[in-house]
Amino acid sequence: MPIRPFLNGQTFDPETARLVGIAYETARAAIKRPGDLSDEMIARTIIELAKAGERNVEVLCEAALNVPAGGISSPNPPPLPASPPSKPDFILSQSGERPER
Repeated sequence: MPIRPFLNGQTFDPETARLVGIAYETARAAIKRPGDLSDEMIARTIIELAKAGERNVEVLCEAALNVPAGGISSPNPPPLPASPPSKPDFILSQSGERPER
């Protein structure tokens, strides 16, 4: 399966397109358990790195194979909500020491 369906209009110069294709096919062939990574996860990782300027096929392939499960969900996931500050279970005295209870 070629990487083309995953490009979503992204264009690369001919040499980069060739390298991205090689990295994609190499990563797909290296997967021992196909259910671990989807073709889309592999493609998206390689495409994002190629857009950032990476051209080394080994680096592209290795990065695609090391994507954690759920590691690629959206290009810019929303930030996690901040947890409220915890309240101390004691109050320090002005000297900085913990008062007796």
